Amino acid sequence: MSSRPTRRQLLAALSAAPLAAGAFSARAAALRPIRLGGPIFLKSDDPVAQAKEHRRLGYSAAYCPTVTLADPDRIRAIREAFAAENVVISEVGAWKNMLDPDPQKRAENKKYVAERMALAEAVGARCCVDIAGSYNAKVWYGPDPKNFSQEFFDATVENCRAVIDAVKPTRTRFTVEMMGWSIPDGPDAYLKLIAAVDRKAFAVHLDVCNVINSPQRFYANADVIKECFAKLGKWIVSCHAKDLEWITELNVHFLEVIPGRGSIDYRAYLTQLAQCPVEAPLMLEHLKTAEEYEEGKQYILRTGKAAGVSFA
Repeated sequence: MSSRPTRRQLLAALSAAPLAAGAFSARAAALRPIRLGGPIFLKSDDPVAQAKEHRRLGYSAAYCPTVTLADPDRIRAIREAFAAENVVISEVGAWKNMLDPDPQKRAENKKYVAERMALAEAVGARCCVDIAGSYNAKVWYGPDPKNFSQEFFDATVENCRAVIDAVKPTRTRFTVEMMGWSIPDGPDAYLKLIAAVDRKAFAVHLDVCNVINSPQRFYANADVIKECFAKLGKWIVSCHAKDLEWITELNVHFLEVIPGRGSIDYRAYLTQLAQCPVEAPLMLEHLKTAEEYEEGKQYILRTGKAAGVSFA
């Protein structure tokens, strides 16, 4: 029996072609250009030079340059210089343990995080980012059995509210990264935290690698990425770009590596990010040299191009 298509089938296929092309065009139009950023190695603290260096490197997003609330003139200069180059300040890092077991350190850390939040608001950053913290007395982000307790959750809710209420931001957001060994450790836990904090200024900073804490998530990381964006997309304001390699040992050991050298599905990551309802920059981090950042950047650009994703 012949397997050649009939005339009716050919006509049906031809009439469907414009519809398929239209669907493809609509999908392409729905992909938002991604703002990519990373550290720079310029030996200058001039905001104009720094902003231009970001553009020279092909970056349209940046980490906040060194500045404090005590220097309003420099804050204004940074804000104006980066706006002139169409480079957004993606984040102000806080990186202090708001759950430190030592009461004095905990109070000092919470004060510092609130100050960083105020700086993010002043400079016009997309967010101020920290992690929830840890009850580990030796490593500020380390594991501790209490990191999944109700006490940890309640204290984190209180801390997030306190930071936001102290600043009352109108243009920036406070975020905590998900971690593999503390709350929130995945999208469902983050949704629960968002509901409990109950503040418009509380949002999501997505570091996909931090969510990969088991072989199951490692193997199915594309599905994990899609789940994160499906559940948290409307709250995501900034993302980190890293990669993970599984080091074969007698126990599970994931190692952060340059994007492209590991197994994170960047095609899925970039495609999901480009469809995010909020423009969320993607920031390279945790690498050592300008050459390593260039390698990671080029891999992301190549992968994006192959996936039909553009960059701002």
